[in-house]
Amino acid sequence: RVFLRAVNQFTSVLNRFFLDQTHFELQLWNNYFHLAVAFLTHESLQLETFSQAKRNKIIKKYGDMRKEIGFKIRDMWYNLGPHKIKFIPAMVGPILEVTLVQEPELRKATIPIFFDMMQCEFN
Repeated sequence: RVFLRAVNQFTSVLNRFFLDQTHFELQLWNNYFHLAVAFLTHESLQLETFSQAKRNKIIKKYGDMRKEIGFKIRDMWYNLGPHKIKFIPAMVGPILEVTLVQEPELRKATIPIFFDMMQCEFN
């Protein structure tokens, strides 16, 4: 939970100070996406591998943190605007990792990023 709060702080700083054309930091944004994907795909957060009782207990206490960070990844992707093209094709693999997580809502939220990537490449 602490890590998730730290990532959320990082998110707000990125959006506030490093998104406009003059202050955009590609490496910082790249690190953010890779950090978020690593967190989301970490073995200890894959609730499907736990017993039903343990899974219910974790969800009751913490919720599914994968969904929270996954939706944040999606929102951050769309915030990039014209900078998105700088992350293609490098982010295809990490986003694919996210869509392979066995959580239907997360998949619904992140699969459209691929379509957006194709649109960016086409335009």
